Amino acid sequence: MAVTEPAPVAPPVAHEGILRRQSLRESAARTYARSLPIVPVRARGLTIEGADGRRYLDCLSGAGTLALGHNHPVVLEALKKVLDSGAPLHVLDLATPVKDAFTTELFATLPRQLADDARIQFCGPAGTDAVEAALKLVRTATGRNGLLAFTGAYHGMTAGALDASGGATDVRVSRLPFPQNYRCPFGIGGERGAELGARWTESLLDDPKGGVPRPAGMILEPVQGEGGVIPAPDAWMRRMREITAARSIPLIADEVQTGVGRTGTFWAVEHSGVVPDVMVLSKAIGGSLPLAVIVYRSELDAWQPGAHAGTFRGNQLAMAAGAATLAFVRENRLAERAATLGARMLGRLQGLAAAHPCIGDVRGRGLMIGVELVDPDAAPPDALVPPSAPALAAAVQQECLTRGLIVELGGRHSGVVRLLPPLTLTDEQAMAVLDRFADALAAAERSRQRCTDGGQSY
Repeated sequence: MAVTEPAPVAPPVAHEGILRRQSLRESAARTYARSLPIVPVRARGLTIEGADGRRYLDCLSGAGTLALGHNHPVVLEALKKVLDSGAPLHVLDLATPVKDAFTTELFATLPRQLADDARIQFCGPAGTDAVEAALKLVRTATGRNGLLAFTGAYHGMTAGALDASGGATDVRVSRLPFPQNYRCPFGIGGERGAELGARWTESLLDDPKGGVPRPAGMILEPVQGEGGVIPAPDAWMRRMREITAARSIPLIADEVQTGVGRTGTFWAVEHSGVVPDVMVLSKAIGGSLPLAVIVYRSELDAWQPGAHAGTFRGNQLAMAAGAATLAFVRENRLAERAATLGARMLGRLQGLAAAHPCIGDVRGRGLMIGVELVDPDAAPPDALVPPSAPALAAAVQQECLTRGLIVELGGRHSGVVRLLPPLTLTDEQAMAVLDRFADALAAAERSRQRCTDGGQSY
């Protein structure tokens, strides 16, 4: 049965005026507001209600920030407790009971080999500042400047983080191939493709004429998010750990989006058993509020006081919400739940792909899912896979929104529809999400076919 547009639950409010004023006042750099023209006024769990009275299922989750969905009771209670206590809300980097409780809870979730001898640095409230801190840390500790990063990476929008991201130009970062099955840089995919990437990395580092002196560190995402939801193979992750350890190169794992149960383990590095030297953490660790830290081996702690600072390092509300979120995910085994439900959702999407040639690939880990849309009719005869279909992906996103489903796009050409639902997603909600997505995909395909039949480009 087709899923129809959700009916308003209240008379439209002045949301159009709010959207109009936003377009006049805010910068041209705004992003989500362009493709998601809604005005949220209430939210709970998976559901957002807009100022126009319409309800939406939110599979963006603050770009992965809302591990427990919107306004979870344990988060609200933690915030209320701090507010009612009279505790200071801003303390720079001073010690407080709230901060101590957060740090204790966070360390309880970390890989034991790291947690037993770790240091934590509280950074500015965004993940990109934590990336900057990680790069600064390894450069200070090693006395070296170079950096190894990967194609397709995304580490934030500040200068150093952008240098390490996939779209960087004119920077002193050595770019390595990230393993992919669908669009393998070596054209073969699978274990063999990943092994070739690892061999290239090893050869480049050991070649005295390779032009890459020993770097300060290697930074990678266990699952590339903005790059198109591409999980790193476990064996490849272990090879990167072996290669870096043998050459005394600190390994930095960017778990900003993959952490706190998202991929089916509490931290995505746990799938491979890899223990990095530095972990970059943000998004879900703040329980929906801004918080970012790095956790690293104590032997790297060569900083001088003030070497990395920031006025808003002491957000007590975020620490309280974060501690409550970490504990709830751990105690309720939501990472395991994400693994089970995510596998079920991937299975259904793969079944959908069998009936829709425009779905080139379905991939992900846990509740971090990507559906790559392609144009099979535009593939040249010698192409291994069809080209990406960003226009179709954008149309599917809008058809989803019409049906009350919020999804995000990613990938090299914004041709991947991304699903990042909260870890509290129920079986019934998961089916509703997939039903709406399937209906939106069919509608977008019909629209494309009408354009093609009419001689128009889609």
